[in-house]
Amino acid sequence: MAILLTGSSRGIGAAILDTLTATGVQVIGHGTRSGIAADFADPAAPRALWNAALAQSGGTIDVLVNNAGVFEANPLDRDDDAWVADWERTLRINLTAAAELCRLAVRHWQQAGTGGRIVNIASRAAYRGDSPAHWHYAAAKAGMVAMTKTIARGYAKEGILAFAICPGFTMTGMADDYLASRGGDKLLADIPLGRVADPQEVAAVARFCALDAPASMTGAVLDVNGASYVR
Repeated sequence: MAILLTGSSRGIGAAILDTLTATGVQVIGHGTRSGIAADFADPAAPRALWNAALAQSGGTIDVLVNNAGVFEANPLDRDDDAWVADWERTLRINLTAAAELCRLAVRHWQQAGTGGRIVNIASRAAYRGDSPAHWHYAAAKAGMVAMTKTIARGYAKEGILAFAICPGFTMTGMADDYLASRGGDKLLADIPLGRVADPQEVAAVARFCALDAPASMTGAVLDVNGASYVR
């Protein structure tokens, strides 16, 4: 079995890489420190990554885990062109690149006549929204959830399954910066569990979706947010 994991160099992605590798499956990482380098701000990068991963795996990818993403502030009072440029950059990296890889994966499995699994790492922001400087981030993650459900409904009969995971704050460098900039104690008070998630907790859910979740779970969205947002 071969799994392509994007954004595997740090944080949640690195935890997923370690957790999946420990099961004995082949994991092809994406990132400057953990696998094939590909800058998703470049429209050519997703296809190049997919082709390189296929070559490395021997021609078959069984599971795609889309984890790569950026979380960059984009305040409304910026220059118009700068605001739009950063909106498009975040949507390109966080959603469009994932969509391209999902499409390539679905077509790969259709042509091979086999099933496959997609696990998309979205965010609590898909449902709850995010800060006023992060419209683009919330919109991209909401799009990822909708895309996951669409894939699940469209291709289940072909054995192609799709799952989304929506973490809240997770103890990564990105979350550390966010907590510090917005008053960590106040934000933690909004999490009934009393702490942010550990990357290994998210990784455990990703491993389950990638390897063990029953087929009837396809289309499921799993929350990992300490009950800070309950649907």
